[in-house]
Amino acid sequence: MTAIPVNADGASSDEKILRSVARYYSEKLARFGASPRGVDWNSAESQELRFAQLSLLLPESMPFSLNDLGCGYGALLGFLTARGFDVDYRGFDVSADMVRVARERNQQWRNAAFCESARPATAADYSVASGIFNVRIGFADAQWLAYVDATLDELNRASRRGFAFNCLTRYSDPERRRPDLYYGDPCRFFDRCMTRYAPHVTLLHDYGLYEFTIIVRKRGTFEE
Repeated sequence: MTAIPVNADGASSDEKILRSVARYYSEKLARFGASPRGVDWNSAESQELRFAQLSLLLPESMPFSLNDLGCGYGALLGFLTARGFDVDYRGFDVSADMVRVARERNQQWRNAAFCESARPATAADYSVASGIFNVRIGFADAQWLAYVDATLDELNRASRRGFAFNCLTRYSDPERRRPDLYYGDPCRFFDRCMTRYAPHVTLLHDYGLYEFTIIVRKRGTFEE
């Protein structure tokens, strides 16, 4: 078993990352409310474009269960239900404020639940993660990459049929990059997913944003 690095304050590296991320998004929510800017997207159009890529994972003609890791205020649920997907939805977020708002905004959906958590609590047919790997704040690339890899392992573990995620791309224009953001190597993540999770992997890098989406389709079961 690999030891988890522990900092001087007794917290593991992942715990420090999660606390920083929760604080970052709670502040965004307090400033911009339950809106795309409240989850650090530039516009509703770009948010929905990301959702459209992730939804390519999902079946259109049959019911399914879905874990949404980093669910924010539950915008993906509204996107899917508006398009007729028959989804049993479970949203997870490290920000307690986000979870509270998500519950308030989505009370009408009997097939939805929201939980304050850094990982899916149970298995679902599919899992998705949108935007959760972008804001690294002050953490070094190597530390952030280890956190991303561990989170992908969790997504794989909690997904019976497949999972999808997005990330800012290292092919972004250098002059447009922000030092507080993480820009991943799409080829590196494609290879990891192919060799570690499943042999059926799609890499999308052509939808007009400075990011990529990876879709992993598999067969398997969730082990407690």
